[in-house]
Amino acid sequence: MKKTIALLLAISMLALVVTGCGSSNSSTGVKDSDNGQASEQKEQSVIMVADVGGVNDQSYNQGAWEGLQAFQEETGIAASFIETVQISDLATNFDKAVDGEHDLIWGIGFNTAEPLYNSAQMNPDQKYAIVDHVFEEMLDNVTSAMFNMEEASFIVGYIAGLTTETNKVAYVGGMRSPVMDYFEYGFRAGVDYAAKELGKEIQVDVQIAESFTDAAKGKAIAASLYNDGNDIIFVAAGATGNGVIEQAVEDNKWVIGVDRDQSYLAPDNVLTSALKNVGVITKDLSKRILEGEDLGGQIIYYGLENGGVGIPANNPNMDPAVYEKAMEIQEMIINGEIDPPHDQATFEAFVN
Repeated sequence: MKKTIALLLAISMLALVVTGCGSSNSSTGVKDSDNGQASEQKEQSVIMVADVGGVNDQSYNQGAWEGLQAFQEETGIAASFIETVQISDLATNFDKAVDGEHDLIWGIGFNTAEPLYNSAQMNPDQKYAIVDHVFEEMLDNVTSAMFNMEEASFIVGYIAGLTTETNKVAYVGGMRSPVMDYFEYGFRAGVDYAAKELGKEIQVDVQIAESFTDAAKGKAIAASLYNDGNDIIFVAAGATGNGVIEQAVEDNKWVIGVDRDQSYLAPDNVLTSALKNVGVITKDLSKRILEGEDLGGQIIYYGLENGGVGIPANNPNMDPAVYEKAMEIQEMIINGEIDPPHDQATFEAFVN
């Protein structure tokens, strides 16, 4: 009798073990419904292909990477980047990003547009996002994020117009493109608005460096502009702009930074900065896309109203009265009372 009970107990224990092994959930994986084998749950990740200049350019790329770092810290989703030494490397860099099997691939800047588009066409199931470019024909797996950068540029132009003592200010751009036009024409319109308010003429010199990576060239351009009587330069030229800021320090002149608050580069010479909060975009859109929001094929705009652009809250080198007036201009832009131009045609219509 005791042997019979022991045998029955053994059979019962074996049945429990067999049943446990067939469970659909385990601590190491998720059961494959087709073959009953457990497969590892893939962790989400996002990667950014940087534009030339690098993630430590103290400007555009750095802001984008800081946004992804904040995204990683908040969500626990892994973020990484691929550096780009020269534009010809971009196609290979997107191939590397695809090979990494990331859930979202970012292209930072308009230089990444063509290689990203080609990569997206070849990999329709891969999700992509790009900052500062809209394609003529949007793809269903690509989200474009655009800045209303003419808004922030208008404000710093207005500030320059109220601050200049020589009535000569300048703009230094990295290259010419539809995106870069937002900076130039927004700035020029802001200067013009201030000049009309003051009842005088203010000259705006424009120089294009044809590079986002040549600090020496930026420094030389700035030296010439300051020597010609310009007492404020607004620079939108990536790492080339670092040379402009260096020259501002040497000549003890004003410079207006871009993309991020660049006052830390020249605390006594940065008047303010036109903020292009790239990190706001990379963090916000990464979160929305990876949480399942379908934004493929869409263009998402970021401006003054939603924190995409602006100027720093702290501007120790600016006259407080000028800052207050600039904030009034900001509210007028948000309310639609002022519509800053973004290219030559809209600029000419605005000033005339």
